[in-house]
Amino acid sequence: MRKQRQLKLPILEIFGPTFQGEGRAIGQKTMFIRTGGCDYHCDWCDSAFTWDDSEKATPMTSDQVIAELDKLGTYDYVTLSGGNPCLQAANMAELVNKLKERGVTLAVETQGSRWQDWLLDIDQVTLSPKPPSSKMEVNMEALDFIVSKLDPAKVTYKIPIFNDADLAFAKEIQARYKPDVLYLSVGNPEPTAEGDIVRHQLDRLHALWDKVALDDSWGNVRVLPQLHTLVYDNQRGV
Repeated sequence: MRKQRQLKLPILEIFGPTFQGEGRAIGQKTMFIRTGGCDYHCDWCDSAFTWDDSEKATPMTSDQVIAELDKLGTYDYVTLSGGNPCLQAANMAELVNKLKERGVTLAVETQGSRWQDWLLDIDQVTLSPKPPSSKMEVNMEALDFIVSKLDPAKVTYKIPIFNDADLAFAKEIQARYKPDVLYLSVGNPEPTAEGDIVRHQLDRLHALWDKVALDDSWGNVRVLPQLHTLVYDNQRGV
């Protein structure tokens, strides 16, 4: 009798408890599970180690992942991040099922390029299609399909903003999907910089606030900082 193959996930980081730094769940206490691999290579990516081969992911079963979470303390909210966690199929579905059985609220962050059935079991799906500054091209048909499958009440749209072209792209997303709120996040163009980046980030936030506030063509929009950069600069695992 053949032994059943164990499903494993490519895990780069499991950390927390910490707080979500962006989007609708900003300030939410959470654990993070970061998977390796991404189908995008954004020009300003703050997690390039997930796809540039600078770090090796550790293959882990869902039970091993949960055991690592348990070592970090108690939790009732977990964020699946990457890279793009939606590159993972049955292996992620198994983890999602086991965490849901424990009553854990699950969130995921993805650019909206890949559909997985387990997304239907996620409580808060953040879709972050990448703007022109990323130098990536969004597959709008794929994004349309994903949006059509999800409960709108569970979806957040979040766009990082680095320049005027990104703002124009964000307006297109707002017009196309008509979310209850569109979240704009101040971009961090220096994700590998060491030391204090707070002043630079606050200056960028100030400029973006001024620009959006004076533009009457926006619908319901919230312009937020990357809160973690104001608290931890570019530190990882916090």
